Amino acid sequence: MIRAAIGVLAVLSAPALLGAGGAPQAGTAAAGWRTFAGTWSARGPRQTLPTGAGHSAAIVHLSGAVVLATKDLGGGMLGEAIAFDDGQNLSVGRAVWTDARGDHIFSELKGEPVATGRRVVGTITGGSGQYAGVTGDYSLTWQYVAQDLDDVVQGRAVDLRGRLRKGTP
Repeated sequence: MIRAAIGVLAVLSAPALLGAGGAPQAGTAAAGWRTFAGTWSARGPRQTLPTGAGHSAAIVHLSGAVVLATKDLGGGMLGEAIAFDDGQNLSVGRAVWTDARGDHIFSELKGEPVATGRRVVGTITGGSGQYAGVTGDYSLTWQYVAQDLDDVVQGRAVDLRGRLRKGTP
């Protein structure tokens, strides 16, 4: 049960962005890529379902502050994610980051059942407002993941690094 929640949380944290590799690449500025780095602290409820053999599947809905060390993305955003962890080897989800103007960056999340110290990758699939047509990718590492007695999980992702570029909306 804890393993499933942690796995979902790790996938979620990977909130949101672009490419298969999950990490920014050197020389991206010439191609119109903008890199970013930061952290994500998130908290939210989880629901579990026993699946046999001591495993549980879990769904989690997390939200919290995404703080980016870049002027291109406005510094702080609200990050929200919903993810599913099958309790064995599959974790997938969707995330949206919302800036102070209400503009969004959307992403898909993928990973393996994760615990503290594990990585998540995200693919940016688009956006709204100033982020319309954006693409990219990112990865992050969960620094810690914890749960309380009320099935609320919380965690902090560090080493959030990625890249994005604006395309045609």
